[in-house]
Amino acid sequence: MKPILMKTDDKTSRYTMRNPIILSVLLVLTASFSAIAQEKETDEKEEEEGIGTEVVDVVKSYTPTISDANKIQEKPSLNDSITTTKKNIDYTIFSVPVASTFTPSKGKATTLKKAAREQLYNSYLSLGLGNYNTALVDFYTSRDFNRDETFDVLFNHHSSQGDIDGVVLDNNFFDTALELHYRQRNRYMNWGVFGGIQHQIYNWYGLPPDRVDEADNIDERQNYFTGVVGGDLEFEDSYFKGGRIYYRFFNDRFKTGENRAVMTPKFQFPAGEEMINIDLILDYVGGNFDRFYTNEDQLDYSNALVGVTPGIQILGDDVTVNLGASVFYNHDLESSNNDVFFYPDVSVSYDIVNEYVTAYGGVDGQLKQNSFYDFAQENPYISPTVEIMPTDQQYNAYVGVKGRFLPKVGYNLKGSYINENHKPLYRSNSFYTGPDSGVNNAEGYAYGNSFGVIYDDVTTISVFGEVTVDLEDDFSLGVNAEFFDYNTEDQAEAWNLPIVKSSLFFDYQIAKWSVGANVFYVGQREDHIDSPSFLESRIVNLEGYFDINANLGYEINKQWSAFIRANNIGNSQYERMVYYPVQGVQIMAGAAFKFDL
Repeated sequence: MKPILMKTDDKTSRYTMRNPIILSVLLVLTASFSAIAQEKETDEKEEEEGIGTEVVDVVKSYTPTISDANKIQEKPSLNDSITTTKKNIDYTIFSVPVASTFTPSKGKATTLKKAAREQLYNSYLSLGLGNYNTALVDFYTSRDFNRDETFDVLFNHHSSQGDIDGVVLDNNFFDTALELHYRQRNRYMNWGVFGGIQHQIYNWYGLPPDRVDEADNIDERQNYFTGVVGGDLEFEDSYFKGGRIYYRFFNDRFKTGENRAVMTPKFQFPAGEEMINIDLILDYVGGNFDRFYTNEDQLDYSNALVGVTPGIQILGDDVTVNLGASVFYNHDLESSNNDVFFYPDVSVSYDIVNEYVTAYGGVDGQLKQNSFYDFAQENPYISPTVEIMPTDQQYNAYVGVKGRFLPKVGYNLKGSYINENHKPLYRSNSFYTGPDSGVNNAEGYAYGNSFGVIYDDVTTISVFGEVTVDLEDDFSLGVNAEFFDYNTEDQAEAWNLPIVKSSLFFDYQIAKWSVGANVFYVGQREDHIDSPSFLESRIVNLEGYFDINANLGYEINKQWSAFIRANNIGNSQYERMVYYPVQGVQIMAGAAFKFDL
């Protein structure tokens, strides 16, 4: 490396070295000589003063500074003849005009063809007539006062003159109901009120064969009248989610009166990422019958229960778990008895194969409030002399699997075990005229042609299976069956409960035609018959029966349609209850009309 010389400031001919390596060496040598000279002078002085000799070595590592570094130029200068200068290049375009006859047209947006808007009507009326002097009327209308208020009216009537072969008593029936609903929808709350009345007429026409000669002395008619008012409430953003409340009054032509009041508020509270649901129920039923079946003393009943059911739902990727329990407090106001009941409320669902195989199971229980209204709707031939008490369903344990065989074929298989205390069973009443009274003084239900209610502790094992097919939106098919095994505590049999129930249904719609069918089967049942002297009794086996029903409809236009229905197509003279045969084949034809009111 060539040394770099720099002229000094004293304007002499001397020059100083700027080479960093040489300069560093000179500095090191100068420092060394100074240290040696100082050390020598120190030794001599110590010898003169009589101080001992001691050698101290000071070692310090080299620490470079910024001034010690020399930056290398990133772009060295080149002074050779090989490097050439850039030449300027001129670009020119040779343009040749080309004649064109293309004229672009103005763009136009593509429009979608709108489908014809289906016209909707707010009212519906259906009328039908059939054999056995059967009449059917259905009416419905819905009025929107504005986008938030709606008023609905429903009316239906179904009656028949009976005329069942081999029956000597009147066997006509009459069922008419009117319902009114008002609803209002707001941003944070929906609420509504409702009310209705219902009038029903039935006859105790199931007379035992040994009482046919007394038919002229029997007044077999029973009238039921029902009135109900209530309301419901629903909140969107609130711990109080809403609920329902209603009051129902029910009576008959034998001075029976029953009052029922029910309130079911619901609450929901957050718990971390989950929600806790709390369902409450306050249920009161009370009433009186004019007499017992075997004496003329008035029969009163009054029962109130309060229940609370807290629960939480836990959602996983493939698992849904509901954990809860129920506590009920029951107070019998007539006997002043109080009881507390505890029930589980747990269910689990696990998707083994999404949508195709889902396993589920659980166990729950409840305290069921029974009422004369519920009994009469299930069995209108009950006598107005029954005892009313709640049913303690201690637990209902079940396990099953459901899903799909194919995308359009579903299935459900379920097994359950139910334990119930004070389960109501319908059993035939015996013939009773009362002490020291003639036949003419007997009530119309006291000839062995009505049913009472017997309570017993019953365990039930059942197996249920169902397959459904939904090939298209216009076709559906399903079949199901359920088998039962009963074990009673006091009674010989579980009276009038079937050992098997099954049904098959399908609906198909093509163009303006619709066709459907429903076939159901009810298996064997047993009933208990007392002799007039109360000294003998026997069990009657009721055979199982099929009932085949079908319907056919045709849409004439947007407003008019016609239909024809057939019930009990097999013309089976089966007995639904002991001594209660049904009508044979029933044909009804009618029309329906949709309109704006």
